Amino acid sequence: MAKFSEKIGYALGDAAAGGITWKVMSIAFPLFFTNIFGLTVADTATLMLVARLFDVITDPMMGALADRTQSRWGTYRPWLIFGAIPLGVVFALLLYTPDLGIVGKRIWAYSLYLLMMAVYTAVNVPYGSLLGVMTDNDDEKNQFSSYRMVGAYAMGFVTLLSFPYLQKLIGGTDQHQYAVLGVVLGALAALGTLACGLLTKERLKPVRAEKFSFKPFADLFRNKPWIYLTLIGICTNFFNGFRYAVAGYLLQYCLHGDVTVSGLIINYTVFMTFGEVTCMIFGGLSPAFTKWAGSKRRAFRIAAIICAVTSVAFFFIPMDPKYIWVMVAMVILTSVGIGLYSPLLWSMYADVADYATEKNGTSSTGLIFSSGTMAQKFGSAISGALVAMLLGVAGFISGTDPATGQTVVTITNEASVCNMIWNLFSLFPAAIALLIVFLIHLYPIKK
Repeated sequence: MAKFSEKIGYALGDAAAGGITWKVMSIAFPLFFTNIFGLTVADTATLMLVARLFDVITDPMMGALADRTQSRWGTYRPWLIFGAIPLGVVFALLLYTPDLGIVGKRIWAYSLYLLMMAVYTAVNVPYGSLLGVMTDNDDEKNQFSSYRMVGAYAMGFVTLLSFPYLQKLIGGTDQHQYAVLGVVLGALAALGTLACGLLTKERLKPVRAEKFSFKPFADLFRNKPWIYLTLIGICTNFFNGFRYAVAGYLLQYCLHGDVTVSGLIINYTVFMTFGEVTCMIFGGLSPAFTKWAGSKRRAFRIAAIICAVTSVAFFFIPMDPKYIWVMVAMVILTSVGIGLYSPLLWSMYADVADYATEKNGTSSTGLIFSSGTMAQKFGSAISGALVAMLLGVAGFISGTDPATGQTVVTITNEASVCNMIWNLFSLFPAAIALLIVFLIHLYPIKK
C-alpha cells in the first residue's frame, strides 16, 4: 500500500508538467507568439505543428529507452530527477523575447520549442510510465491517476488565476512580463518534477526484453485496445486543444479585452481557471463516479456526452461581455466532463500495458504510456496549428515590423474572425466529443 506522501509526490509531477508547463504552452503560447513575440500566423501554425509532430516520433523512442533504463534510482524515476532542471530552464528561455529581427526570432522560437518538446518528452514519458510500476492494484492505480489529475488541475488553477495579477505586479512591457513569469514558473516546474522523482517508489520490476528490438513497436499495432485508446487520447487533446488555444483570442477580440467584475480581472487565463478548479474537484470524484457507472468505459462515455452537450450550448450564448457569467457557467459544466474522464485515460493506459505484457511476455509499459504523451502532443499540435491557420483564413494577420521590430496585428474582417473564434471554442470541440463517444463504444477492455 502506497503512502499518502507518495501520492502527493506523484501529483506534483503532473502539477509541474500539466499544471504549469503544458498549461501555459496550450493556453498562452498561441497568443504569445502572434501578439507578443511577433511571429506571423503562418509561422506560429508551422511551429506548433512541426515541433509537436516531431514528438510523435520521439515519444515512442523515449518510451522504449525508458523501459530499458537500469539505475540505482530505478527505471523511470532517474529521468525525472535529472530532467527537472533542464525542463525549467528551457521553459523560461522560451518565454523570453530576444531583440532580434524576423529571421532571428523565427530561429529562436523554432529551436527553443523543439528543445522544449524534447525535454518535456524525456521527463513526461517516464513520469506516465511510473504508474505501471508503483502498484499492481487496480483501485490504487485509479487513486494515483486521480491524484495526478487533481495535482495538474490544482496547479493549473493557481497558474492561470494568478497570471494577470502577476503580470500587473511585474509591470513593464508584455515581453518583460512574460520573461519574468517564465523564470518563476520554470523554477516551480523544476521543483515539482524533482520532488516527484524523489518521493515516488518503483515496487514492480518491468519484464525486460533482453535486447532492443522493433518488435514492441510492431506489437502496438496488433494491440486493438491500444489503437482505440490512442485515438481517444488524440481526440481528448483535440477537444482541449481547440478551447485552450483560442481562449486568449476569444477574450481579446470577441469580448473586446479583459472583463472586470467586482474587482475580479477575467482575462483568458482566469476565464479558463474556472474550468481548472472544476476539473480538479471532479477529477478527485472520478474513482467514485467510475464505480457508480460500473466500468471505466461507461464512465468515459457519460463524461464525453457532457462535454458535447455543453460545448454546443456555449455556441448559443450571445457574444457580449455582459454574458460573461453565463460563459463561465458553461465552461464549468464542460469541465465536469473533462474532470471525470481525465484520470480514466491514464488508468486505462495502465490496463492496456498489463494487457500487452500478458499477451507478449515482456513489458512495454514505457512504450505504451509514451503513446499517451504522443497523443497529447499530436492532438495539441493539430488543434493549435488549425487554430492559427483558420484565424489567418478568417482575416487575422500578425508579424514583426522589419523597421521597428514591433509586433503588428491586423484584422481584415472582424466579424469573420470573431465567428471563427466562437466556433473553435464551441462547435469544433463538440464534434470531437461526439467522436470520443463513438470510439469509447468500440474500446474492447470492459473493466
